[in-house]
Order: sequence, then structure tokens, then C-alpha cells
Amino acid sequence: MRVIRDKYDKKEIQTLPRVLFEGRIIVVFTEKEADKAVEYLMKQDLLGFDTETRPAFKKGQMFQVALLQVATHDTCFLFRLNRIGLTDSIIRLLEDRTITKVGLSLQDDLRGLHARRPFEAGDFVELQKEVKDIGIEDNSLQKIYANLFGGKIAKNQQLSNWEADILTEAQQRYAATDAWACIQIHLEVAKMKRDHNFILEKTAATTNNETYSQ
Repeated sequence: MRVIRDKYDKKEIQTLPRVLFEGRIIVVFTEKEADKAVEYLMKQDLLGFDTETRPAFKKGQMFQVALLQVATHDTCFLFRLNRIGLTDSIIRLLEDRTITKVGLSLQDDLRGLHARRPFEAGDFVELQKEVKDIGIEDNSLQKIYANLFGGKIAKNQQLSNWEADILTEAQQRYAATDAWACIQIHLEVAKMKRDHNFILEKTAATTNNETYSQ
């Protein structure tokens, strides 16, 4: 039996080995490239999904979503929305109901995308809801990943400029890791629910360990 916690101590994350997406990263700059990327993604059955927005450091300052990350198991496309906007092909992917797209805090991501161009969201799965089904109360990707896999997703690029002319290697790898990690969490939670092979360690209301059961 493996042990997971209902709440993970953020201090412990710093001691964990760093995790980075090691697959292909393809940056999409043009509408034609977006069409080609979506054609590839529409052949998949499961996608990781995330967005990035340039941080605002002045009161009243706001920016639109600058980057859309869509990952498979081994490839991540980074759509530079500040360059191309939501193209017809990207809208097609967002509205598709045949491919499962998993992400975290999806309501915020979809709201930001919708501000660029209206669309009807297709098949999306919220990871925060999925992990709550097995007793995890944390909402952050970093804590959830550390809890399930014992690895650290570094967040040092989170407040970088996502509208920069060229995204650095560190920015690209960070963005891809977040989208890819969503797939890993989704599959791991499904496996844990199927196999019932873990113990939930309560760190909040009670100190008694509980074995998961439906």
C-alpha cells in the first residue's frame, strides 16, 4: 500500500528531485503552423492542457492569455496566442467533444481563452475534482504532483514575460511540464481508483489513516 496525504506540506517540496518534461516541444508562431499542430492533436485520445498569461505588476493592468500549452505523452505544442490569437483550428480543438483534455483550474483558463474569442468548451476534465475523489484537498499542480509522484515541478518561470519575442528554453520547458503533468496525474488517479492500492493519510482534522474505498 502506498501512502498519500490529504494535504502536502509545501516546505517538503523543496527537498524533492526536480521534474521536467523531456519530450518534443514545438512552438507555434503562425496560423498555418497552428493548423498543422491541431491536425496532429486531433488524432490523440488524451491531452494535457494549460495556459500562461503575462503577469501584471501595476494596479489595474491586465493582459490576455499569451500562451496555450497542449501536450501528449511525448510532445507539447506551445501556441503563441499573443501572435496568432485563437485561430479557427484552435477553436476546433477547444470545442471538440471526442478527445479528453485534462487541466487544473480550467475555469480560469477557459475564461481567459474565451476573452480572446468566444467558443463552446468541449470535453474537459478538471483535475482538482478528480484528486478530491481520492481525498486530496490541495488545489495546486505542484503539491498534487509532489504528493502522487514525489517530484518537484519548479515554478520559477511562472512570473516571467510570456509575451516576449522569444520564449527561453526555461520558459518552454516549464510551460510544457505543466501541461504534460496534467496527463500523468489524470492517469495515476484513474489507476489508484481502479486498484484501491493506497492509504490516505489525514493531516488535518484527524490523525487516523484511512484506506480508500468507494
